[in-house]
Amino acid sequence: MNLLQVDDLVAYHGLLQAVRGVSFAVDEGTIVAMVGANGAGKSTMLRTIAGAHRAAAGTVRFAGADVTHVPAHRRVRHGIALVPEGRKLFADLTVEENLLVAGRRARPGPWKLDTVLESFPMLRPLRKRRAASLSGGQQQATAIARAVMANPRLLIVDEVSLGLSPLAVDTVYECLAVLRTAGTTLILVEQDLQRALSVADHVLCVLEGRIVLGSATAAVTREQVTDAYFGLRPNLSEQS
Repeated sequence: MNLLQVDDLVAYHGLLQAVRGVSFAVDEGTIVAMVGANGAGKSTMLRTIAGAHRAAAGTVRFAGADVTHVPAHRRVRHGIALVPEGRKLFADLTVEENLLVAGRRARPGPWKLDTVLESFPMLRPLRKRRAASLSGGQQQATAIARAVMANPRLLIVDEVSLGLSPLAVDTVYECLAVLRTAGTTLILVEQDLQRALSVADHVLCVLEGRIVLGSATAAVTREQVTDAYFGLRPNLSEQS
C-alpha cells in the first residue's frame, strides 16, 4: 500500500525551480534511497514533503490524506518526521533534553524516552551530555532518535552519512536497522551509493530537480544508477 504519494511536485528557491514536476510513491514498510549530486534538488524535495518548504504546485498525499498545504508541525502529527541535513540539534541541551523536546509533540505510539534509549543503546551513556559536545556520529544518532520520539510512520533522513567516519556510519545504520525492524518507512538521502543500494528496497536518482531513475534495487545495476546520477542515459524512471 502506498503510504506516500507525490504527484507533479514543484518547488522553488526564489526564482530557481529546484523541484520540477516530481512524481513517485513509497510503499509502507519499505526503505527508499534517494541519490544525486549536490544541488540536484533532493533536500528541497524532502523538505517540501515534510512541510518545511512550500510547494509551488503538485500534491503530497500521506496515508490517503492530502497534506500539500498542511504546516510542518501538523505533518508530524500525521506521522512524517524529518532529520534535516546538519542535524539541527539544540546544541546547549543534553541528549535527553533534545529527545524530550520532540516527545512533547509526539503522536501516540510506542516510542518514548525509555524505549528509544533501549533501542538506541549507544545514546544511554550520553544522555546527560550537551549535544554540542558530541561527535558527528553521536549527533546523527541523536537526531534520528529525536525524530523517532515523534512516533513517525515515515522517517526522512537527509544526508545520512555525510562527513562521518566509517565507524560512525556503522553506528547510524545500526539505528536505522532498529527502525526497519519496527516497521518504520524510511527515505534516506545517501552519498555512499554502495551503502544505499545495499539497504534500500527502492532507489530514486535525482538530476536537476527531476527523478531520472526509479527502480527496485534488485532490478537495477550500480552502473545504471551511476549513469543516471551523471545524466549519461535517458530517463529510466518507472514512476508509479
